[in-house]
Amino acid sequence: MSEYDARGKRNRALLVCVHDYETLTGLPAVEDNAEELARALTGTDLFTADEVTLCRPREPWEVGQALKTAADEARGLLLVHFSGHGWIGSDGGNLQLMVGTSVPQQSHTTVSWQDLVLSCLDNARAERIVIVLECCYSGNADGAFHSLGKPMSLLMAAQPNRRIFSGEEPAGGTLFTRALVQILERGIPGKRFVTFEDLVRALRERLADAQTPMGDVWQPRSAKQNTVDDVVLSFATPEVRPPTPPRIRLRRWFNRHIRRRLKLLLALCTVLALAAAGLTALHVLRPLPACPPALELRLLTAPEAEPALRQAAFDYEMSDLNTRPLYGESDLPGGCRRTQITVYSAAKDQIDQGFAAADRWQGEAKGTGQGTSDGKGTDPLYRPGPQPDLWIPESTADYEEARRGMPAHGSPATLHNTGPVAYSPLVVGIPANKRLDDVEQVDVSWQDLLTGTDSAHRDLKLLRPSPVLSGTGLLHTIGLYLANDGSHIGSSGTPDPTLAEGAEQRLSAPGSQYAGSTELLCSLRPGADRGNPARPGTGQGARSAPLVSEKSLADFNLGHAIGSCPALDAALAPGDRYAAYYPKNVPALDHPLIRVDWRGAADAAPRQAAVNRFADWLRDPAGGRRTLTEQGYRGVPGNDGEAPAPAPGSPLRSSRAGVDPDAAVTPFRAGAGQVARVLDGYDKAQRSSRLLILMDTSTSMAEGGKLPVALGAAGRTLEMVGARHTYGLWTFPDRAHPDDPGAVRRVVPLGSTDPARGKAALDRIAKGGTDELVDHGAAMEEALTAAVREMKKSAGGNQAIVLILDEDDGGPRRAAGVEAALTALLKEKPVVPVLTLVMGRAGCDTFALQGLAGASHGQCVPGGPQAPDLLAGLVASIGTAGKEDR
Repeated sequence: MSEYDARGKRNRALLVCVHDYETLTGLPAVEDNAEELARALTGTDLFTADEVTLCRPREPWEVGQALKTAADEARGLLLVHFSGHGWIGSDGGNLQLMVGTSVPQQSHTTVSWQDLVLSCLDNARAERIVIVLECCYSGNADGAFHSLGKPMSLLMAAQPNRRIFSGEEPAGGTLFTRALVQILERGIPGKRFVTFEDLVRALRERLADAQTPMGDVWQPRSAKQNTVDDVVLSFATPEVRPPTPPRIRLRRWFNRHIRRRLKLLLALCTVLALAAAGLTALHVLRPLPACPPALELRLLTAPEAEPALRQAAFDYEMSDLNTRPLYGESDLPGGCRRTQITVYSAAKDQIDQGFAAADRWQGEAKGTGQGTSDGKGTDPLYRPGPQPDLWIPESTADYEEARRGMPAHGSPATLHNTGPVAYSPLVVGIPANKRLDDVEQVDVSWQDLLTGTDSAHRDLKLLRPSPVLSGTGLLHTIGLYLANDGSHIGSSGTPDPTLAEGAEQRLSAPGSQYAGSTELLCSLRPGADRGNPARPGTGQGARSAPLVSEKSLADFNLGHAIGSCPALDAALAPGDRYAAYYPKNVPALDHPLIRVDWRGAADAAPRQAAVNRFADWLRDPAGGRRTLTEQGYRGVPGNDGEAPAPAPGSPLRSSRAGVDPDAAVTPFRAGAGQVARVLDGYDKAQRSSRLLILMDTSTSMAEGGKLPVALGAAGRTLEMVGARHTYGLWTFPDRAHPDDPGAVRRVVPLGSTDPARGKAALDRIAKGGTDELVDHGAAMEEALTAAVREMKKSAGGNQAIVLILDEDDGGPRRAAGVEAALTALLKEKPVVPVLTLVMGRAGCDTFALQGLAGASHGQCVPGGPQAPDLLAGLVASIGTAGKEDR
């Protein structure tokens, strides 16, 4: 990665530090932040003293004025640092920075991150912009950040929805800023300078053992936008620092002594020239008209496709097609964006629910909806989000399934399928060191794949994303049922129930499915189960065969960011990769672009025209097709009808990707009725099952924003309760028996079939807040022992426990032998997997939770934004016909 060196350029650093508040708690440590940071910036050969400005604002306009001045003057690097209080609304959006006179809930007294700070910086003339935010909820800043067009790097002191309460440390600055200053002043061993990425890594290492006053692990976040290089922030190094190059010293001398005189002389000459030619040039030199607000299009897609489509939307917004005047639209000045596209994602079942309740979807958006949810708990505005103008699902099968769930008449939404925009064939990943004997990688029948991976041959677990939640999982199921022997899939026909049940028997369950192929592959990355790298060819990945898409498998092998797993520095070791096997005549993901028209929309015509322009651009070889193929997709056929091969720069062409870029793409040709019959066959292959939700309701769950995530995950779990499922909802500790660590409160008795009872109980906890929580420790192992003992009373093997907790509080007073007794109980037949969602600081990286997952054949999911859907994917396989996970 190249480095951006701003030395000698016209740089500016604005340090906004607010320690004295009229209505909020004072932050005495913040008072020293500005001087400490200014010393570090000017002492490491990047900024000069006159390029650093300190700002201690009392009123919001002071921040706006200081930002505008710094943005106008900077030409090289612009660095903006804020430390003080931060605040967000109940929806978690539009971070507000608090100045001396700020009052929460009064936005006119605060500084809007989105409307003031980012809008000002997006108009700056600096070549690179770096922003450092040290405030509560700073992790919520990167949402609006990604909509800008300037090259920016953002460092956030905290995770989303986290308060840090930093500012009462001893003198010398806050904990976060002291760590930042030390890195900038001392450098990093083995580095000639400190870049933005270096600083982020060093901060995470330095703060790994630190905790916020709220008790959370201190985990800084970072984000970059519109830049692929790295910005140098300090030239300090523990080794001997090289001297400043003469050209840099000369440029600084020129800027300090000559440039100001030249600017004055130039200003005088300009005044004279303008006075002489003003009347003549008046009609020529009129100021350019301001750009009107761009038309916003909302693009809904699947979580796996969101990163690529977000990049495509940005490229389109900046394209000549979207910024030049069109015939009949000359009122739009050249260079202005005609359309801006907001990209967001949701699981397949949530999108189906949204279109099925399109009247509520539109009603909520207009403010005419009745309450927050219907009798089924459907709240489209909350999930999947605002009503879309266009929808790009993973395959045409998703589109057909959504149409099937919509009412035949009266829906305000009309779906128009404009055709595919990109392809990705479906593959089966086979561990690189367990390739199948006498089986070709391309055009292999599913029968041969099933035989080659069975217990008599490679003995691999087949893992599939949930067909309920994932378009990839649905299309793989269609392939398993309808192209089992490699024959073509027509537009008619019904899957053989015996074949469907046999196929499902080969899939590992319960608790083995995921909400998407990216999260499934993330769980198979070496070291993902223990938080540290494993030896090549060992662990769960070496025993599994994931049913995923070609793009996601290539991303996995190449070490790209996938699901909740961040990007690696290099491709995986050869022994940790998968080889892609292409089942014959299984249709590829075709990502159709669906235009969504809403009845009564006043601007329907311009929206339809904007969607059509974007659709054409996505398929253009010089436009969106190039962006998508660079992300690892296959292009759509051109005018000649031939599917284009991946370009030389495509990641599919890498020898490390493990895929065959020349494998044919099979279009989707199944009929709508077939998709329905496949899903019906999948449903009939399921068996009755039991699910017990065991939830920690101790008061510590209310800290750090953990309770809403936990309740959301429990609610998402209830959505997976189907017609063949029964469930129960228990909470612990039990307020009625505070001295009994094994006591639980049976809120909904085990064996219930109506999810509404559980949703009502979760609503009571959400609305009651701390009044519904219990103010003494939650003993996880004792409560879990009671739950496992109850579940073991049934001889059925298709059952699981969903455990949602903050952390185990029972350790100090736990009776001897409880852990050993629980482990022995878990290993008894029948198997009862424990699917754990842990909200605590250590996540799943504890010996107890890893041992719990291993002993119960279960899984552990760390808390985070993806946790509810990830847990739902695991729960979706409880009741499948598959064999127990080995």
